[in-house]
Amino acid sequence: MAFTFKGGIHPDEQKNTRRTPIVPITPPGSVCIPMSQHIGICCEPCVKIGDLVDKGQIIGKVTEGLGCPVHASISGKVTKIEDMIWSKEHSVTAVTIENDFECRVSPSVKPYCGDIRTLGTEEIIDRVRNAGIAGLGGATFPTYAKIANAVGRIKGLIINCAECEPYITANHRLLLEHPEKVVGGIKILLKAFSLRTAVMAIENNKKDAVKAVAALPFDPEMIRICVLKTKYPQGDERQLIYALTGKEIPTGKLPVDVGYVVFNAETCAAIYTAFATGMPLTERIVTVDGDCVGSPGSVLVPLGTPISELLEYCQTDSSKIAKIIVGGPMMGKAVWSKDTPITKGSSAVLAFSEKALKSQMKKQTACIRCGKCLAACPMHLMPKEIYRAYIKGDLSKCKTLLAQSCVECGSCTYVCPAGLDLSQAIVSAKTKLRPKRVVSEAKPLAVDENSEKPLCDHTSKTQQEEK
Repeated sequence: MAFTFKGGIHPDEQKNTRRTPIVPITPPGSVCIPMSQHIGICCEPCVKIGDLVDKGQIIGKVTEGLGCPVHASISGKVTKIEDMIWSKEHSVTAVTIENDFECRVSPSVKPYCGDIRTLGTEEIIDRVRNAGIAGLGGATFPTYAKIANAVGRIKGLIINCAECEPYITANHRLLLEHPEKVVGGIKILLKAFSLRTAVMAIENNKKDAVKAVAALPFDPEMIRICVLKTKYPQGDERQLIYALTGKEIPTGKLPVDVGYVVFNAETCAAIYTAFATGMPLTERIVTVDGDCVGSPGSVLVPLGTPISELLEYCQTDSSKIAKIIVGGPMMGKAVWSKDTPITKGSSAVLAFSEKALKSQMKKQTACIRCGKCLAACPMHLMPKEIYRAYIKGDLSKCKTLLAQSCVECGSCTYVCPAGLDLSQAIVSAKTKLRPKRVVSEAKPLAVDENSEKPLCDHTSKTQQEEK
């Protein structure tokens, strides 16, 4: 019997690129690399305009606090260092590099030549930190900090291969084409935590990936493959841990507090690459899909590549685009512009037409008290009651109803026959309940309300018709 959790939904999978091999995109003429591609402090540029840089060279450093260094994804000349619009409210410093197409690799890029079996935990943490690896499942938490925080506190290592969002197949293709990289990264993590066994969690709609991994020559006692029931949001680490162990993570706590740590499959591959070749995180796999895309595909993209390049490569009809979402349709964010660059957290680029968006929208009516949102919520919350409290401006009641425990999966909105945007209201309540703090990741941006509207509203999520 497949492992699963309570609640959740099964949206139309739309895994159109599951059989499309990963293809490296032709490097663009220039890349625009944001200095903030991770949770934590924004990097400070350590290059200047006019500098020649090599692929893999550090161009942004974190001077203090939590953060990841940023590296050049191509070789070329630094032509701009300026603030770019990141959302309607914020801008972020970005470094633009003009491609010289010489593909020079930085002398600092060197493989680990020692014996992996003798690696110390601090050595692993240092190399992962210097490689600028952040969680590639979308959360972008600095991987070195996640490792350091879990050392000595966990009894189980879980590798998240669920990839439960519709459309996205980046991890699936990685497991089919390069499972050895994922397994190599797992072995390094096991060494860091002094553990003997890791669990790879793969949904049962990816049985070919299960076979690809199982065919590798590794000790079955080292890596145990667990097949999950295909359901959304199975990839959320709280639901994943419950499905595999039956343990629930208390509100306000983290997986390490119940003895587990979860890493994404592509993050493991990036860790392996940092040791095997010495190359830091300079590229990632991106799923490109949507009804406007003529040739959906899985592409390997240098970080900083404009979204427009991916859309053109995949033969997209730009005249029909009404909304572009980075990430999945359930938890992804609509972008401000087609010039928005691919970053460490960009697992997918989805381009939808107005017709497709309208077909997914529901006419909003009064709540019929059907209880579907309650049944679908994987965190066992009361979405409609939190929604009602937020609409009335009662933040105190939102807090009492544990709005801050919401994982923002959008399941409640998806199943609501009344078309209420329950998820967005709960996210807004969470934002207002969050303690006030100084945000140094990005700079405030003054916006002229009379200026041209963005390609799409970055605060909204795509609503899909209940199947």
